[in-house]
Amino acid sequence: MAKLRSMGIEVAINTKPQELPDPIPFEKDRQHAAYDRDYAHRFWRILLSADIVLNEFRSRFIGKCSPVQFFWGSFDLACTRFSGRPAPPRKGVITREAYSHEVISAGFWPGGGPVPARRFTPMPRPLRPDYRMSTCNRQPPSEQGSSEFLLMYDDVRRADSPRAMLLDFFREHLRRRGEPC
Repeated sequence: MAKLRSMGIEVAINTKPQELPDPIPFEKDRQHAAYDRDYAHRFWRILLSADIVLNEFRSRFIGKCSPVQFFWGSFDLACTRFSGRPAPPRKGVITREAYSHEVISAGFWPGGGPVPARRFTPMPRPLRPDYRMSTCNRQPPSEQGSSEFLLMYDDVRRADSPRAMLLDFFREHLRRRGEPC
């Protein structure tokens, strides 16, 4: 903030994390203050590689599509395609507007929650009854019944063609929803 002020930039930034239980304002957080340069660099390389494939995935769609976005609250990377078809109304200040129409996002999640491993996932909203899992999907037992279908990062990394495997995974989920690939 001091650096911004020194450049004549005055901004108000809410320093409390928004997508975490028991959030600690950043300037008071000493619990999560560790930094490992090697891990930060490896994570950046994963994001860069995922960004390249996600941009290729979104470039083949001629409808409305978000850019590839990094969500700082959860550290995931995703792009979203919009069908233009209305979706059933949802509750919630954010989700009511965010999911007012059918969408399908494709993205990378660095891990956390019930599935600590890094993974790729398509995220259709709303989840329609005709949307079914296929053989290339990975869904850990803890996620059974969930609407998220997972392809583990380590499986993609070890593939002969990680790019092709990931594009096929995302396209398969579009076909399952009857969306253009």
